[in-house]
Amino acid sequence: MFDLLITNATLPDGRTGMSIGARGGRIEAVEAGLTAEAGEVIDAGGLLVSPPFVDSHFHLDATLSLGMPRMNTSGTLLEGIALWGELKPLLTHEGLVERALRYCDLAVSRGLLAIRSHVDVSDPRLLTVEALLDVRERVKPYIDLQLVAFPQDGYFRAPGAAEALERALDMGVDVVGGIPHFERTMADGAASVEALCRIAADRGLRVDLHCDESDDPMSRHIETLAQQAVRFGLQGRVAGSHLTSMHSMDNYYVSKLMPLMAEADIQAIANPLINITLQGRHDSYPKRRGQTRVPELMAAGINVSFGHDCVMDPWYSLGSGDMLEVAHMALHVGQMTSREAIRSCFDAVTVNPAKALGLEGYGLEVGCKADMVLLQAQDTIEAIRLKANRLAVIKGGTVISRMPVVQADLSLPGRPTRVNPADYAPKGGQP
Repeated sequence: MFDLLITNATLPDGRTGMSIGARGGRIEAVEAGLTAEAGEVIDAGGLLVSPPFVDSHFHLDATLSLGMPRMNTSGTLLEGIALWGELKPLLTHEGLVERALRYCDLAVSRGLLAIRSHVDVSDPRLLTVEALLDVRERVKPYIDLQLVAFPQDGYFRAPGAAEALERALDMGVDVVGGIPHFERTMADGAASVEALCRIAADRGLRVDLHCDESDDPMSRHIETLAQQAVRFGLQGRVAGSHLTSMHSMDNYYVSKLMPLMAEADIQAIANPLINITLQGRHDSYPKRRGQTRVPELMAAGINVSFGHDCVMDPWYSLGSGDMLEVAHMALHVGQMTSREAIRSCFDAVTVNPAKALGLEGYGLEVGCKADMVLLQAQDTIEAIRLKANRLAVIKGGTVISRMPVVQADLSLPGRPTRVNPADYAPKGGQP
């Protein structure tokens, strides 16, 4: 007898009529047409069942702080950093925890059950670290929260940041972070990459650096990161986040750079919503898009994932915790409109970030954790197109969030009276 049995499901790989049986928090069966007793049976009705969404890049310490203490009037990255600096002395443990937990509630309702959050360690009080370690423990039953020690004001540039980063790791933060392009010089940035990779190698940790988040075509920290990953034997455990300078680099240099990244097995993390608003602010027209070279990186065999980055904070005044919105924006900006490319964008908010974070037991295979999302869509393309409703969010074989089917009742003479968005897709037949 299963704890949970989902029947008549479509899977992300296109298989239909599938059943998924879960017991003891793990998936025990994935096969077509399975019938068995279960504590709860969900008939998916042919709709899509996916592993949960994963956000590979977020800032949970800043989330939902919009307007505190003022708004970002220029909309630039640097004013956002300055504004966050104004807010830090006003932060409290209770306020940080309350805002983070509110966001985590929203995340669960969106089927987002794994988040990598960068935590600012520039303030030697490490108030943000203490608060998010508290949050990590509180949400552990339903969200895999991975924390990055992030020296927002620069590893070398901010007084005491190097020592504070080590203390944060001693306290239990999971990943080594950095921001080399915010150091005083390019040389200091390169030195910070080396120092941070050395720390990760010595401690057996992963690395995730905010890397080349600028419009500067000469920013070269991702090249250094790839080299240091190989030097310290960190292949597969190093992520370069943002990488927006790649959209301004010349094609010849990028043709050299991407093979270096592939050799080092760098995890590339793009943040579409944020970088298309923050980047290009100094351009008139033509105005650069701001997103890194997502389709080209994927074609080079590099694992690319998408992050939400911000929700209602000093850098971004919008956001809803919806990773399908992130994928939807990414494919538009990257002009990834082929069927295959759209499917790859769905992967970039599910299986790809799960790989980048090193999540154990992620997926829809036998033996994986019974963590799933039932979406009001027929397939992954429709899920992105409609930013599909999450009908059920499942953690460890237990439904932890439900939403009703989205449809509209119309009163139009001579026309159908009920509209389900999923019904409005091409059906073939006569042109």
